[in-house]
Amino acid sequence: MSFPLNNDTTTTPLPEIKGYRLLRVINHGGMSTVYLAEQLDLGREVAIKVMASQALSDEVSRRRFENEVRTIARLEHAHVVRIHELGRTRDGLPYYAMPYLARGHLGQRSFQLEDGGGTDEPRVVETLRALLSALQYAHGHGVVHRDVKAENVLFDDTERPLLADFGIALRRGFGPRVTAAGLAVGSTAYMAPEQARGEDVDGRADLYSLGVLAWEMLAGHLPYQAADALSMAVMHAQDPIPKLPARLRHWQRFMNRALAKHPGERFHDVAQMSAMLDLVERRRSWPRLVQWRDRILAPLQRVPRAAWAGTIVLAALAGGGMLLAGGDREGNGFFRAGTPAIAEAPPPDPIASMMQPLPEAPLQIALADARRQITQRNLTAPADDNAMESVLRAYEADPGNTEVGHVVDELTGALGAEMIASLGKRRDTQAREYFDHIGRLGDQTASTDSPVRLQLAKDTTRALQERMEQAARDFDQKQAAAVIALAGALGVPDDATRQLQARADAIPERGEALPGDPAGSVLGKDGTAMSRKPVSRDEYARFATLTSREPTRCRERASLLRVLSPRNWRDPGFGQGENEPVVCVSLRDAEAYAQWYSRQTGHEYRLPSTAESRQLAPEISGRDLSLWLRDCGADCNQRKVIGTSWRSRETTQRLLDAERGYDDVGFRLVREL
Repeated sequence: MSFPLNNDTTTTPLPEIKGYRLLRVINHGGMSTVYLAEQLDLGREVAIKVMASQALSDEVSRRRFENEVRTIARLEHAHVVRIHELGRTRDGLPYYAMPYLARGHLGQRSFQLEDGGGTDEPRVVETLRALLSALQYAHGHGVVHRDVKAENVLFDDTERPLLADFGIALRRGFGPRVTAAGLAVGSTAYMAPEQARGEDVDGRADLYSLGVLAWEMLAGHLPYQAADALSMAVMHAQDPIPKLPARLRHWQRFMNRALAKHPGERFHDVAQMSAMLDLVERRRSWPRLVQWRDRILAPLQRVPRAAWAGTIVLAALAGGGMLLAGGDREGNGFFRAGTPAIAEAPPPDPIASMMQPLPEAPLQIALADARRQITQRNLTAPADDNAMESVLRAYEADPGNTEVGHVVDELTGALGAEMIASLGKRRDTQAREYFDHIGRLGDQTASTDSPVRLQLAKDTTRALQERMEQAARDFDQKQAAAVIALAGALGVPDDATRQLQARADAIPERGEALPGDPAGSVLGKDGTAMSRKPVSRDEYARFATLTSREPTRCRERASLLRVLSPRNWRDPGFGQGENEPVVCVSLRDAEAYAQWYSRQTGHEYRLPSTAESRQLAPEISGRDLSLWLRDCGADCNQRKVIGTSWRSRETTQRLLDAERGYDDVGFRLVREL
């Protein structure tokens, strides 16, 4: 990941992170510090963002932050910066590692042509399409970025733009996030008005920010400029949308939608914004009309209207029409002698008449209506103003017309985009409805085998495969069954359907072992799985050796600390085999093991809660043991243990010192799915 140069020359010690050698600070903010580091195992440079202690001051906020990062880390897209690893520093501060991209960010690029010929619009469009693709993917997975800005658009070695820093992104339903000073998180130069007010936001706030970014690329500066963040936020919320230069006027309607003050007046989603971007590109192909208007009408506008209107009237008089119409039967001119003039309505304004558009044929009207409705996303509704009916009307007027074929493809693509988006959001009923509309359109316009339809079939298969993979990762058999039902309803080819079915059949049921799970976990409920067996002495020994963890002093249940003959997990006071459960480890030891094991396996493991522990009886060889739980007592210096042991047959939960080991207490792990 690339960041602006940091001029901080303080000598604050760099954090210690196992597996990395931190080199220097490359950016510092109020919530985090970013370091350039070397990942020792792979010998590569990475950027590591370490959250500030004041930003995440308690364990609840840190775990919530880590859960958000895990959600973001699942985003796998060509234009999204990946997250390599999540963890905590030696001081317990959350961090995550990302690629270090040294080619700079969008704010360091210029889209103005060097010869003074205006803006490199094709490159602007290409960049916008890449970012729209990334946002469509993120929004489809329930993630709102909330900080789209030039500094968060980075470039890799192939000059591909990537959207970065989802560090303040939220899953839907988490609500707004506001700083202590009352200003919403994000960069006010790009921030949607509702976000600046601290209101709950959705993907339309990201599209607003992308509109600001588009303006900056086109014009070379931001649409609003202010001396401070608060004034900037007020301008976004209250000031009218500015006008682009004349050479960029074909972008103005796009900007008016993108920068609308109210979310309901903006593009509803990425598909709408993409469709209007298509329209902007088509408008760029109309230069002759623009040149005619600028060359003919602009000079006339500098002349008083009465003067050039009079010129046209004189030209008409020269033709003789008005002269002949002006006399009476007796040739006495315009009026009879002695007859008072009759007040008549003024003649029509000839200039206004000349500037009226020519009458359009029904085909052109239908095509214009269809394109407008596609842009507005009125695809199949309302009944009297939708693209489906307009396209069918145009097809009936001239089935062989090339423009009709284009607009059929445009509508098919728009309906397909809505269907794919619905699949991603698990709105299966809507997806089926869009598929039915696509089928009707294809049947009535003889376009069922068009390239757009063939590509849509591939996209549908890919979307269902992604849904099935997510169901497999979540071990969600219900969702897998829904995907199979959709495959049949949406016409997925038989071979692809068989592959989906095979993937669904491989998902274990509750109570079955997870395939390939290193801890031998068994699927539970609520997105968790639990190991049947407690962690063994042999497994704990590998951890203690690799991390150089000192053994914790062990005490017997209901006895004083052994002074003359101290015990620990290596020598609990009785013989144990290497595969028997480890005892004499504290709650802190158990949590440290879970974090280490998570990093080793790439899965997320932790201690069970009381409710989770009751889902599955542990398999314990030899002596009966109680097991540590993650649940706290009155304070977290004491933790609960559950189950009877060889020292105590009590069935109630007990509270023990989290810093001590006990010779009748072990632990097992829960894997979060």
